[in-house]
Amino acid sequence: MKSFIKDLEIRILSGEYINFQEAMTLTELRNNDDIEQLCLSANNIRKTFCGNKVDLCSIMNAKSGRCSEDCKFCAQSVHYNTSAEVYDLASKEVALKLAKENESEGVNRFSLVTSGRGITSNDFEKVLDIYENLNRELKIELCASLGILDYDKLLKLKARGITMYHHNLETSREFYKEICTTHSYEERIDTIKAAQKAGIPVCSGGIIGLGESWVDRINLAFELKELTIMSIPVNVLNPVKGTPLEDSKNLSQGDILKTIAIFRFINPKALIRLAGGRNLIRDLGKECFNSGANATITGNYLTTSGNKICDDKKMISELKLEVRSNG
Repeated sequence: MKSFIKDLEIRILSGEYINFQEAMTLTELRNNDDIEQLCLSANNIRKTFCGNKVDLCSIMNAKSGRCSEDCKFCAQSVHYNTSAEVYDLASKEVALKLAKENESEGVNRFSLVTSGRGITSNDFEKVLDIYENLNRELKIELCASLGILDYDKLLKLKARGITMYHHNLETSREFYKEICTTHSYEERIDTIKAAQKAGIPVCSGGIIGLGESWVDRINLAFELKELTIMSIPVNVLNPVKGTPLEDSKNLSQGDILKTIAIFRFINPKALIRLAGGRNLIRDLGKECFNSGANATITGNYLTTSGNKICDDKKMISELKLEVRSNG
């Protein structure tokens, strides 16, 4: 299998793409030596197309809880009894304070994240005001993750300084109905396309460990490729007590590394971003940066803790990589 992996690597480095069946063959790797070669080849692809820069972004849970949607993994859904905090939209002052702290620590991008199907009209006007203030006061790049939005709202966000919109597909089109029934996969696709039409690059990925198959993971990776997504967060499910997925088994470290590496094979030029669930990955994902990853969410996440920014920067330095500079 090593020669098969190397052949795929050579083809990708020459500008070709692998197909679905070839990607599925990579999911069947079980031998440690083969998985090691897969990760090494993914790392070579990352170095060739993306260099040694690592992109750091941070997120603020700007509005928490009472979400109308029934996503089975989510602690903030009103359908489940969890211990997640519930609070209304953060103030402009609180958002600016946190964004300044992240900027001072060298984070590349800062995002507000709000619970709910899509931000309400009243909150949306407040969010526009927050972003206008952040854009005026800071140099850090600004992202938004506000749920399902239409083209007009996305244009308004762009006018306030947003340079990326985050909207995960979560899983494959085929498996999505097993995870959420209150809105459709197509609605998520529509939001991504509306953001792209508005001239806003999109950050979109998914969660592994939901009970999906390898076919679902590969279908997701190819869907993201077809949508020309250049920032792909890979979350590892952190089962939350009170949700339908609370008893889900943790993925093996080998499966996590294989997923990261195969996503790199399919999307050779994208940022492959470690996201939620890093506490479930050995050494907080250190090996993932030698397996094709070149970006991460840093600091505290939505309802789980992430890695401290200073610790991530130290890890990146130890790996002979460097944080992308701002400005």
